[in-house]
Amino acid sequence: MDNRAGEMLVFVRVVEAGSFSEAARLLMMTPSTVSKLIARLEARLGVRLVERSTRRLALTGEGQFYYERSQALLAQIDETEQLIAQDRAAPEGLIRVTSSVTFGTAALEAMLPAFWEAYPRISIDLSLSDDVVDLYLERTDVAIRVGALPDSNLMARRIGETRRRIVAAPAYLARHGIPETPEDLVAHNCLGFNFRRTNPVWPMREGGRIVERMLSGSLLANNGDTLRRMAIAGVGIARIADYHVRGPIARGELVELLADSAIAENDEIHALFRGARFLPARVRAFLDFTVPRLQRFLAEG
Repeated sequence: MDNRAGEMLVFVRVVEAGSFSEAARLLMMTPSTVSKLIARLEARLGVRLVERSTRRLALTGEGQFYYERSQALLAQIDETEQLIAQDRAAPEGLIRVTSSVTFGTAALEAMLPAFWEAYPRISIDLSLSDDVVDLYLERTDVAIRVGALPDSNLMARRIGETRRRIVAAPAYLARHGIPETPEDLVAHNCLGFNFRRTNPVWPMREGGRIVERMLSGSLLANNGDTLRRMAIAGVGIARIADYHVRGPIARGELVELLADSAIAENDEIHALFRGARFLPARVRAFLDFTVPRLQRFLAEG
């Protein structure tokens, strides 16, 4: 009997678990049975899918392709069976979502109550982190990413873009003075990010030319929320995305500085997800609901 769907499921579990033994435990099978199934699958396809020489399993190019297509096909099977069994099209199930800390708290969280009113049978596993999550290894359905997109097999829906603004609290400026030129920033406590991918300089426009100022301060943080709070507390000057600071600026807690000199360095924001044609109904519902609202949130700034 043809059981290719069963073989696909075993293969997907091996990839996601990272080992034959862990996949066997999840599938309630023996490790030897799992190993034989993968070997039989490779023999039928005539290619090696998994490299077994490293401490952690690594996929070959053919293995990565087979994994992605298997995920899509299994998701379509699950969705079809759910619709038939339930005799309705209302999406349900668990969605794993990750977002940067500040964008998640400022934008995404506010939309969840209305989302659950529309889709009460969908549960969300939400992780807020400024670390870049591997959607495949972490079994994540949707990732809201700020910044340039790397080349990948992921699909993306563009949410919009946000510019960075240089801000400080009135109390800080009263103590240390207001920087009138980009050169003045050298004498100030400039708060920054500690990401490896973050450019450690602030590009500024001086005398008709662009200068990248290497600045330093008493704090490096891994999220914009911390920088915003420290700026409001009068610790120093921060350069962070508009959606971090639009509220504090409106309330007078922060003041924008050097608006004419700061380079309009915009960060794009996307919703990334795996697959497109065979998206589970619950994931498609989440994207269709949140992306337009997130676009409006950015446009308000």
